[in-house]
Amino acid sequence: MLRRDLLRTGAALAVVAESGFDPVRAAAVSGFDWRQCAGQHLEVAWQRASDVENLQRHAAEFRDLTGIDVAFDVVPEQQFRQKLVMEFTSGHPSFDVAYLAYTSQKRLFGKGQWLLDVRPLMADALVTAADFDWPDFSPQAVAAATQADRRIDTLPITFGYNILMWNKALFQAKGVACPTDFPSLLAAAKALHDPKAGISGFVGRGMKNANTPMWTGFLMGYGVDPVGPHGELATDGDAAVAAATLYQALDRDCGPVGVVGFNWYECQANFMLGRAAIYLDTSTIAAKINDPAVSHIADHVGYTAFPAGPALRRAPTFGDGLGIVPASKQRVAAWLFLQWATGKTMQSRQFISGDGAPARSSAYEAAKGVTPRSQSEAEWMAAVSASRDIAYPAMPDIVAVNEFRDIYGAALSNMLGGADPASELKRATAQFKGVYERTEAG
Repeated sequence: MLRRDLLRTGAALAVVAESGFDPVRAAAVSGFDWRQCAGQHLEVAWQRASDVENLQRHAAEFRDLTGIDVAFDVVPEQQFRQKLVMEFTSGHPSFDVAYLAYTSQKRLFGKGQWLLDVRPLMADALVTAADFDWPDFSPQAVAAATQADRRIDTLPITFGYNILMWNKALFQAKGVACPTDFPSLLAAAKALHDPKAGISGFVGRGMKNANTPMWTGFLMGYGVDPVGPHGELATDGDAAVAAATLYQALDRDCGPVGVVGFNWYECQANFMLGRAAIYLDTSTIAAKINDPAVSHIADHVGYTAFPAGPALRRAPTFGDGLGIVPASKQRVAAWLFLQWATGKTMQSRQFISGDGAPARSSAYEAAKGVTPRSQSEAEWMAAVSASRDIAYPAMPDIVAVNEFRDIYGAALSNMLGGADPASELKRATAQFKGVYERTEAG
């Protein structure tokens, strides 16, 4: 079996032994009736990402443990967000459990109360295993799962920290050092950019909406939030323009042809083929980059925390959770699935396999007892752990966050075509101001 399917040290986490997960033993140890909903069927809606692949690899264990069958409907990111909104606004969602991207739709879901408040389920010993251990979720994870009205409508499952990934072979060939701050990042990208050889110095998301967190990630290095606590917009000031100018210089001047149409899928593929020297993106995609079966650079990829800006070093952070549809007729079965999917076993597997940073603190402790298979895996774990200490939300916590991403994403895409950053941000800010005032007031 692939190492990512196992934890190779039982001392680190007794419940995950090298022989695999034993559902009978797990039920006996907990003394909890995991089979109280046996025979039921769950529909789970999920955005395409590595964390769902981790669950799908082990889905048979959940079925053996509970007797509940699970069908995953996995949809690419952009289409998935639209699907959720359409289904929830219809009043008749076709699924029982939904994956929620906190940075994209948390406030929207909270405003509509589209997901069930799970606090009563947590407090019910008949449906919550004794070893559920809510305090094991980090304070950051608990905050992400908590709505403004204090409702907890998801269990957090994955955090993605934007990190720097670099092709060591390309760096070594030209004697370039790994970047640690914004100036060295741009200098390295320029030095390694060699379009005649089919190599770009940098690759990052260029597609509208998907590209906006690239810009806000640079902006936070200046110590600036795009939307302040009282709704003030810092999106066309000096720091915002500097961050956009850096993005333009990296992705337009040092990026691959056609990058304006790249989401993370295309960026990841480009980097894995050895066609880019530097890649800035979420830490959740490392499993494939480290897999020699699909990645050309698995044996010489490096990872480090997001470079430091002029003011400070922060790790742009995304978070995701799982929630239950209030209209579901399988609420308890759905709650059992949430407990399993975000439990200590699966969270540890997720981290050690490179499928994403876990929401549970115990997963980090468990990983300390595991010997990484490669230097790349060791560096990835170190980069994620370091990012956890400097984590900061990649996007503003507002209802209109998708409109924010669309409007500023269009401006950034125009910059990749050569438009002036200051002019584009001024126009975008004027456009977004009305949207923000309307949505926050409503």
